[in-house]
Amino acid sequence: MTTSAVNDRRIGLFAAWGRYPVVVAEALVAQGYEVYCLGVKGHAEEAALRPFCKAFQWNGLARYSSCLRFWRKHGVTQATMAGKIHKTILYRPLVFLHNVPDVRAFTMFFRNFWLTDGDRRDDTLLGTVVREFAKDGVEFAPATDFAPELLVKFGQLSRRAPTALERKDIEFGWNLAKEMGRLDIGQSVVVKGRNALAVEAIEGTDACIRRAGELCRAGKFTVVKVAKPQQDMRFDVPTIGLGTLEQIVAAGGSCLAVEAGKTIIIDEPAVRAFADRHGIALVAYSAAEQAGASEAA
Repeated sequence: MTTSAVNDRRIGLFAAWGRYPVVVAEALVAQGYEVYCLGVKGHAEEAALRPFCKAFQWNGLARYSSCLRFWRKHGVTQATMAGKIHKTILYRPLVFLHNVPDVRAFTMFFRNFWLTDGDRRDDTLLGTVVREFAKDGVEFAPATDFAPELLVKFGQLSRRAPTALERKDIEFGWNLAKEMGRLDIGQSVVVKGRNALAVEAIEGTDACIRRAGELCRAGKFTVVKVAKPQQDMRFDVPTIGLGTLEQIVAAGGSCLAVEAGKTIIIDEPAVRAFADRHGIALVAYSAAEQAGASEAA
């Protein structure tokens, strides 16, 4: 077997927070890949990931060079990323004393953190990372290329369908969420009576849902989560799981709508069963369908 053929079965996994990286690692191993995992400190679930990894190494967010050395050492030329990065850590006091950037990372993000002419949006920061790795011979691919079954399919996922009022809120929230995504602010909105209760920013979907519950004590609100119009499927893909539904129930919500073919659903059977037990309407619509509904209105 040639060296290139061996390398084709080696893949780097950049693993952040949540169960998603574990599911991806398991899928990669099932397909015969050797997984060389970089776990983001304070995010990745080491104990759950290690059984699926040929090698595992912890890495800080701002330690680009050590990431590259690890993958080069193991002959990795293709990689994927999975899991959420908690961007709130970027705004903690003395953040760079706890996350000291190496020279390469400092150069890469100098404009974003030390000058005033760069931004810190997800697409900007993560896009910079994948482009830099490509320069060094490591190409990133979407994790869903290796686990396409994780992308939610079109249709009603729960026994209960959305009510007429919830459908109107989905339509309203869909357009709002798409605009927020276009601006690369967030992917989720919470709506009731065609009024925005909460909009996701860097705090994440769960915190957005909790805030909506605090503001709308009457409950019965709708959560809409969609992909950005310019969504790069290599990173920051909208993801839901059992935790998402648990937050909705705890906050008093009644409906969750996501974008079919562009949203990852983790442990779908458990998610469906939980929605049914708690009377949550769970649906996956297409962008074209929602565009048509808006035009009809």
